[in-house]
Amino acid sequence: MTDPTERNNADREELLRALKESPSYVLAYEDVQMMQDDDLRPVRLQLELYKPEKFLQEHNIRSTIVVFGSARTMPPDIARDRLDALREEHKHHPENSALERKIARAKRDVEYSQYYEEARRFSQLVSRDFIQVQRKDFVIVTGGGPGIMEAANRGANDVHAVSAGFNITLPQEQEPNPYISPELCFRFRYFALRKMHFMMRAKAVVTFPGGYGTLDELFDALCLVQTRKVERMPIVLVGREFWRRVIDFDFLVEEGMISAQDVELFNVVETAQEAVDVIYSFYGGGVPE
Repeated sequence: MTDPTERNNADREELLRALKESPSYVLAYEDVQMMQDDDLRPVRLQLELYKPEKFLQEHNIRSTIVVFGSARTMPPDIARDRLDALREEHKHHPENSALERKIARAKRDVEYSQYYEEARRFSQLVSRDFIQVQRKDFVIVTGGGPGIMEAANRGANDVHAVSAGFNITLPQEQEPNPYISPELCFRFRYFALRKMHFMMRAKAVVTFPGGYGTLDELFDALCLVQTRKVERMPIVLVGREFWRRVIDFDFLVEEGMISAQDVELFNVVETAQEAVDVIYSFYGGGVPE
């Protein structure tokens, strides 16, 4: 026969367990499920502004150079290997038109892979200068993904410098590239807050060939400088032929959509060294103080 006192104690423990397991009992700041509520979007926005800023301050990141460009740009060796494999396959299937289209695309990938190397080289040059003077200025910042972003983070890693990656959660999940400094690898839910962090410490924006995301960030930077929401800074487009075909800035001037001086807000170059020269010239030559 069960002792009534023991039974009451067991009932009490069961009731307490049910209370503690109730969603209402979770501390508000620990309630991950509640944080998804639409009403708490302002809180999430504030947190997404606060957390990266806290880490950047703790690591004394004073100024940055933001590098944009396509996530699809391959390292040259990978692009060439892929083209060689397709050509070898085509030898056994010479009538395969789909394969021919893949080869044509692979050839373009090889051509654009030069910009992977230029982005890597640009990051090496800038990061090495500031490592030598032991300053955390002009720290390379990217969107944290593959392609040009990987190349830029990789260049900093090559010379043992820190660099940051601002990843974004997407339906097709984006993995951070492995060359970001672990203490400066962030993940955002909101594009708007990510954009703010890109520009808050930026002293230059360097944009390599890319698609919608790259163009979005480029025009965001141009608009902010044009409207004087941020101070004038070098905005450098790398890849003369690409940018000549993608955007006809002269047409925008001719049609009165922008002013002639708005075309002076950016420079178009071909190489990493030219990009570095534009930035250092803007700041008076050499490594800016």
